[in-house]
Amino acid sequence: MVYKIFIATIFLFASFSFKSDTEVSPKITTKKLIVSNVLSNIDSKIHSIYDSLQTNQFQLPNEECFAEALKGFYALKEKGAIKKDILTLIDFSLSSNSKRLWIIDLATDQILFQSLVAHGRNTGEEFANNFSNSPESFKSSLGFYVTGEVYNGKHGISLKLDGLEKGINDSARKRAVVVHGADYVSESFIKQHNRLGRSQGCPAVPVEFASEIISMIKDQSCLYIYHPSLNNLKQPRLIS
Repeated sequence: MVYKIFIATIFLFASFSFKSDTEVSPKITTKKLIVSNVLSNIDSKIHSIYDSLQTNQFQLPNEECFAEALKGFYALKEKGAIKKDILTLIDFSLSSNSKRLWIIDLATDQILFQSLVAHGRNTGEEFANNFSNSPESFKSSLGFYVTGEVYNGKHGISLKLDGLEKGINDSARKRAVVVHGADYVSESFIKQHNRLGRSQGCPAVPVEFASEIISMIKDQSCLYIYHPSLNNLKQPRLIS
């Protein structure tokens, strides 16, 4: 499996990444070449999966965004953190007026659904550009999540999320960041206000699709919220 190769690559990289430049040996150089080749093979495999996605008349997500999500999915699947082959991908680099949420079945390489999704009110207007892990920030949090329990709350059927990235989204449950339906997530709201409505930090979806979306992604599946600013983070992110 690709995700096993991905994990093996991490261990190979770790075996020499803490050596100083003065300790570099032919063996280390060989390991670097092996890692480079494995990473190249992973990128090639991801590109192949991307090209083979059955869109079911939905739009494709950005390939870079998809690749980041897929690498994390494989790592989490290897750790046993997720149980399903369903990947929910939210691309917050896109306008909130576009359908920037995808649900992808990686067992069949099919896009199952595409939808509008809101970001937090203090994260930006039409575009998301300011993120936080802090309670009461009313901002969205980026990164990888695993889906938790389904419940009925003030927004109707809702889905709890557990953030898997320390300092980035691991306060999600404490902040009550959940997937829920909202009437401000609609084409009619966009027409009236020239942008989608905003949440208190939750990835809110259209009311009419909330039950369907939650049914697809519940029971420990992977949800990834992407933004290019994640690429600036150098420290290891996923919580073990």
